[in-house]
Amino acid sequence: MKTYSAKPGEVEKKWVLIDAEGLVVGRLAALIATRLKGKHKPTYTPHVDMGDNVIVVNAEKVVFTGNKYEDKKYEWHTGYPGGLKTRSPRQIIEGKFPERVVFKAVERMLARGPLQRRLMTNLKVYAGPSHPHEAQQPTKLDIAALNRKNKRV
Repeated sequence: MKTYSAKPGEVEKKWVLIDAEGLVVGRLAALIATRLKGKHKPTYTPHVDMGDNVIVVNAEKVVFTGNKYEDKKYEWHTGYPGGLKTRSPRQIIEGKFPERVVFKAVERMLARGPLQRRLMTNLKVYAGPSHPHEAQQPTKLDIAALNRKNKRV
């Protein structure tokens, strides 16, 4: 018996559409990261881009559990002395680019490196309900139906 190792040319990618309205950010990001990496497929190979292309709409309507909407902090450094910046999810969602909350949550769930950068190009996140990928005929994935904890009422 030999171990199967997929080659990049053999990979068959699908397009998946996820409506993020009312979904919990961490649970949503975990499921998206699994789809991007391809771990839901029986032919999963760790070093190959096996995952699907994921489209997320209504990213501005995601929710946080507990007090994370106000208390959680996203930190980054500008590279200059004293350049540590922080921002709360509320400031980001009410700001100019609310889709960054979902994008960063998924990005930070994947291992950093060349493969992560390649996988992140397969993720398309939109703040509103419309997207320009109708030609790819994405299949809708209902994350709220997978587990009652995925959706916050």
